[in-house]
Amino acid sequence: MAIRNILPSFIYTRLFGDRKQFGLDIQEQDSDWQAWLNFYNIFYTDTQSTGVGERVNHLGYKVLNNIDFKGKIVAEIGPGSLPHLAYWNAMPDSYYAIDVKKDFLENAQRLLPDICKQVLVKRDQKIPLAEHSLDILLTFYSLEHIRNLDDQLTHYFQLLKKDGILVGAIPNEGGIAWGLGRYLTTRRFVKNNADFNYDKIICWEHPNFADDILRSIKKCGFKLQLLQYKPLSFIPLTDTNLVTLFIATKQE
Repeated sequence: MAIRNILPSFIYTRLFGDRKQFGLDIQEQDSDWQAWLNFYNIFYTDTQSTGVGERVNHLGYKVLNNIDFKGKIVAEIGPGSLPHLAYWNAMPDSYYAIDVKKDFLENAQRLLPDICKQVLVKRDQKIPLAEHSLDILLTFYSLEHIRNLDDQLTHYFQLLKKDGILVGAIPNEGGIAWGLGRYLTTRRFVKNNADFNYDKIICWEHPNFADDILRSIKKCGFKLQLLQYKPLSFIPLTDTNLVTLFIATKQE
């Protein structure tokens, strides 16, 4: 049983948002959501690209040390600023950058001008690529955001070639270590620098808990070849770690 399920509600809501009150579906016209969108670039730059947030993210990127990109067709869901490039051991033949934000796609194009192909999508839209066309699909810190996760993972399964791999990392959303870490860092940053209900945003930005994501990956036909919890790998539990990294193979 996940520890979150036995927490008093006043602690649960501080760590994981008030999901009973606000639900998981984004209300696009909500004033707090609009304020969050306007604040996001500041949030990303100040909490995810430097300091503790950057170090935590890099725990997940290290999974790429196990991946050979040479000669491969690669796509990435949510490339962000491509902070994991340092972990690539070779350049793929093609790299599809897939995002809802045009500026992240343009950044990927600048960093990988010879191989990058931009794919702009709407939130939760299926990726407009051919089935059985990809060798590797990267997804770092994106699966926690996706609605209809089973449908999307089934779609990813179809995009991959036989024996293709899904590679990535997820925050341990729903775990005690992650919830406490956010409460002491990014939640505090938002409270000090913005004027909107961040507890509401947590519910809408991260509808999926880490343990549910891992179950969905297996449910949709993937076989987990590598599963590691960081930073305390010797205690392989969601509640005691901040991120989970994985390599999952398509098996038909």
